[in-house]
This record gives sequence, structure tokens and C-alpha cells, in this order.
Amino acid sequence: MKLSKVDLSSLVAIAHSDGYLQLLLDRGDELEFLEIPAPIQAYEGLQELNGVIAETPALPFEEEPIAMLPVSSSMAIAVGYNRDEQILQVEFQSGSVYQYLGVDEDTWEDLQTSDSVGSFFNQEIKGRYDCDRLDHADYTID
Repeated sequence: MKLSKVDLSSLVAIAHSDGYLQLLLDRGDELEFLEIPAPIQAYEGLQELNGVIAETPALPFEEEPIAMLPVSSSMAIAVGYNRDEQILQVEFQSGSVYQYLGVDEDTWEDLQTSDSVGSFFNQEIKGRYDCDRLDHADYTID
């Protein structure tokens, strides 16, 4: 038996009619309808596969949240760092949370030991690193 990898993530719906397997595919900006010759058993097999998949609990993909450390600053409430991914996370006084990408460990350590988190941030981080704003506060404060 030879196994082949199959990606059915764009398959929206299936049907069978008059010897054709009918497939509705999501192409991102439009839906595409395909008909391919196939016996009814092909449709029944896909229906059975769908049932098996629906019964199998999906493993959630969750990134480990970055542990946040409270700071005494008029700019930020807390900061955290992921060494493996080199991500600095900052929760500002406004409640907004940003992640700064590609921040090396030395910069993280310098931020932690600086006399002013806000001044260090403005001089060494802001505008120097790509950043993403988090929609949900996905972090913990230690």
C-alpha cells in the first residue's frame, strides 16, 4: 500500500450525482465547483472520513504565553521576554500589549536593569524593531 498526503482544508462541501463526485472548494476570494467522475463509494468514503474527523478532538495549537514581570514605569505596566523566539512583550499603561520581534537577550537584560524602563524603551526599542499589537491579552503576570 502506498500512502499519499492529502490536504482537504479548502474542501467546503461534497455531493454525488449521476456518477460524479461534486466538490465545493474555497479558493480564498471565490468558491469553485468541481465535478469528477467517481462511484458513489467515493462519496460515502468521504462522508465516513468526515464523521471520523468530527469525532476526533483537534489538538489545540497554543503558543506558550510570555510570562510578564510587573515594572514601575509611567509608560508600561509589565514586560516579558521569550528567549527562544527573541520576542519582547510590553503591556503599556493604556492596556495595549505589543510584541517586538528580533530583540536580542542583551537588550532584554539591559531593559530590565535600566534606571528608566520608559527611557530605555524609547531610545533602544521603539522604532528599531518590527512589532505586532496583540488583540487579546495573552500573557500572565508573575
